[in-house]
Amino acid sequence: MSVAPKKHLGQHFLTNQAVCKKIVDAIPALPSKSLVLEIGPGKGAITQFLLERNDIDLHAFEIDMESVNYLHQAFPQFTQVHLIDFLKADLRQFFEGQSFSVVGNFPYNISSQIVFKCLENRRKIPLILGMFQKEVAKRIAETPGSKEYGILSVLVQAFYEVKYLFSVEPGSFFPPPKVVSGVIRCTRNDRLALPCDEGLFVSVVKTAFNQRRKTLRNSLKALTLSLPLELAAKRPEQLSVEEYIYVTQFIEQYGKK
Repeated sequence: MSVAPKKHLGQHFLTNQAVCKKIVDAIPALPSKSLVLEIGPGKGAITQFLLERNDIDLHAFEIDMESVNYLHQAFPQFTQVHLIDFLKADLRQFFEGQSFSVVGNFPYNISSQIVFKCLENRRKIPLILGMFQKEVAKRIAETPGSKEYGILSVLVQAFYEVKYLFSVEPGSFFPPPKVVSGVIRCTRNDRLALPCDEGLFVSVVKTAFNQRRKTLRNSLKALTLSLPLELAAKRPEQLSVEEYIYVTQFIEQYGKK
């Protein structure tokens, strides 16, 4: 596909075929005809390799009518291209309760929103494989102790095993972005639910990292007057997912009433 697509929604279209194939090859072998949703296929750079896989039943959500028309013409056998906004879609209704994996070269300006939407539907999404701005990809995949480790890291890793796969230089896109991109793979872990109040867990994580230069003793004052001594003097980036769960459980039991 040599057509140079128009840029829209802050998206930089992937044109390097080797990178496209590398992304699709990073999807592990799936049960026969597993549902896979590609977000923002554009002119089908990744789509063409997804369609070659016999284990994938591919759907695509695209909000640009020109791209939808192009995909119908370029891949007449691919009839499951939908003019739908992923962020507004009722995914449970659309896929009738079936599980589906999410793949795509995600527009930079909504990539975090895409991740949060996937987290909301995590019980039905066993795999997320996406292209992000490198700093966002690194942030999601980072481990405790790093300055990049943050809210996205904890919330995603609570439910997914995350692996940073590879970086992609600006020359692989049209138009070339001003930043390097990164591809990550998020594979659903065995945690069905948090052993604490999930809303409070999210609040604890966000409150802590919104004042990341402070120790937990100070940053979480609004939620509790006391914390476990072994954690109170730590900074937000030093805690693992399990420790954030423990802090949440502690606040549930001993926090402000």
